[in-house]
Amino acid sequence: MALPVRTQMKYWGIASAVFLIVLWFLGDVILPFVLGGAIAYFLDPVADRLERMGATRAVAVTVITLVALMIFAIMALLVVPTLIEQTVSLFETAPKLFNRFQEALTQRFPSIVDQESTLRKSLIALGETIRDRGGEVLQSVVSSAASLINVILLFVIVPVVAFYLLYDWDRMVAVIDDLLPRDHAPVVRKLAGEIDNTLASFIRGMGTVCLILGTYYAVALMAVGLQFGLVVGALAGLITFIPYVGAVVGGALAIGLALFQFWGDWLSIGLVAGIFVLGQVIEGNVLTPKLVGSSVGLHPVWLIFALSVFGALFGFVGMLVAVPVAASIGVLARFAISQYTNSRLYRGLSQTDD
Repeated sequence: MALPVRTQMKYWGIASAVFLIVLWFLGDVILPFVLGGAIAYFLDPVADRLERMGATRAVAVTVITLVALMIFAIMALLVVPTLIEQTVSLFETAPKLFNRFQEALTQRFPSIVDQESTLRKSLIALGETIRDRGGEVLQSVVSSAASLINVILLFVIVPVVAFYLLYDWDRMVAVIDDLLPRDHAPVVRKLAGEIDNTLASFIRGMGTVCLILGTYYAVALMAVGLQFGLVVGALAGLITFIPYVGAVVGGALAIGLALFQFWGDWLSIGLVAGIFVLGQVIEGNVLTPKLVGSSVGLHPVWLIFALSVFGALFGFVGMLVAVPVAASIGVLARFAISQYTNSRLYRGLSQTDD
């Protein structure tokens, strides 16, 4: 005999509370395991395809690991040093760029930024904050032994966790399936399949979109000669998964830098703006429809809300789990609505069953 609904809700509520408490207290500790799990989930279809081609699971995981290590080595040798150099240079140049912006604003709008205006005082305060705090933040990140150790541990632990999770992924899924309550196993499997389809469409698809757009932005901006093109392109691609934010932030930053670097050269400024316009056209008409699909079921507002809430409550780890949680809640909400619309509460006593 199945448990009463109230008892089931109590158990599910306890499980949800335990999940949130673990995130709250162990966020930094479980970060490598969350990242490793995300990588294993992302690569599991590749391993499955290699298995269908005749390879064993061990061979498939080994091949994937070797290819990933080769890509990482190439990135570390060719891209990462330039990215770090441009990031450091951007932090060091930011106060100078801001001073040039203030001078340009003063020359063009002298009536707005007179000595006693609130805008001028705000600009001066903002410039001092950038000068004082920007260097401190960068210095603390670069020189902190604890941060360096954490980064090293992250690069060591995450691949190991991802390797073992990828190797045992199908086995873990089978064990979890065996532990499902027998009365609810079919429904849970159905909901889990819908959640998996949503996540597969969004995470794997959007991850590929972010990689393609980030590479395109970085290469194109560097091709037109933008000083910090690699950093801006990488940043724009990294946050493309947040609807509209990647293009707005990356485009504003790139155009702002272009105005200072190419002032008077309107062709170069137009090329920088055109790069982001073309990127949005490609994303909206080619990449997202082909790689993500239209049936993801994650509304942009719901996604931004989930990222904001989980990021504020649980930090970086919260942002990592925000998308899976948002997808799960969306699937469960649609299931609950379906159950409600088929219930007597909605249909009423006068309605006959089909």
